[in-house]
Amino acid sequence: MIVSRFAPAPTGFLHLGHVVNALHVWGLTRAVGGRVLLRIEDHDRQRSRAEYERAILDDLEWLGFVPDEPSLAAFRAGPCVGRQRDRQPVYDEALRRLKDAGLIYACDCTRRELREAMDGSGAGDTDRELRYSGRCAERRLEWLPGRGLRVRLPSSVERFDDLRHGALEQQPSAQCGDLLVKDRDGNWTYQFAVTVDDLEQGVTLVIRGDDLLASTGRQIQLARLLGRVVPPRFLHHGLIMKSATQKLSKADRDTSVRDMRASGCSPEAVLGRAMHAAGFIAQPSQLSRVEAETCVVERYASVCDSLKEMS
Repeated sequence: MIVSRFAPAPTGFLHLGHVVNALHVWGLTRAVGGRVLLRIEDHDRQRSRAEYERAILDDLEWLGFVPDEPSLAAFRAGPCVGRQRDRQPVYDEALRRLKDAGLIYACDCTRRELREAMDGSGAGDTDRELRYSGRCAERRLEWLPGRGLRVRLPSSVERFDDLRHGALEQQPSAQCGDLLVKDRDGNWTYQFAVTVDDLEQGVTLVIRGDDLLASTGRQIQLARLLGRVVPPRFLHHGLIMKSATQKLSKADRDTSVRDMRASGCSPEAVLGRAMHAAGFIAQPSQLSRVEAETCVVERYASVCDSLKEMS
């Protein structure tokens, strides 16, 4: 059976980009008889807020997106297996396995030092991905507060098939270098937590936006180091852009589902607006969740055929 997940971070309110992702996740997964997991990715303790999580759960329920597990009620009741901050023992065990394999080392490099190593000044393009040079790999630094932890990645090229983009290859060692798994503030990183979660929760299909396409090869490599032989399938869909170069962002306080609800919009109006912004319909119009998901399924009919063969 296909298992996918919807995984928002509680660092802001849901916006139309999240709605489009949810329609892809629920639409494609349910079309092939699969299960949808809900995950609250609150690994960043400094930016995550309980009030944002509550709003995410409320907005999902209002829009009609009901996960197979855990239930929305389980999140509201207290500690939950779908919430990253409640999964610390799982991450500790994954880190222990990597450490026992000799793959983890401490790192005291700052982001400025990484930029200086790349462009010589430290004042280059801050949107450019930082590649870690491996400076601390052989320094044998102690695991002390204020230092990060990195995992050694192989230098191999990772080849995979994206269900939208086709055959791709990435070389994580050239893109990003050895991955940070725990940052200087003691937070598990996105790359580490999401890979561990997908492995431990049995996720077989990852549906997310194109902004995370570059993460795929490194997550496959990390999962392999943790013992996953067969990686999940991936589908990276297009993003809603507010300009030619800028996607919708919680940090930029773009129009949120919460704002649209407060202004009197119905769920159908929000779903229709999302489908229009994503290019699925020519004009904004009210759509039920089933109608909106049908738009996605029809666009990806060949993908659904492929997924049915998997299941």
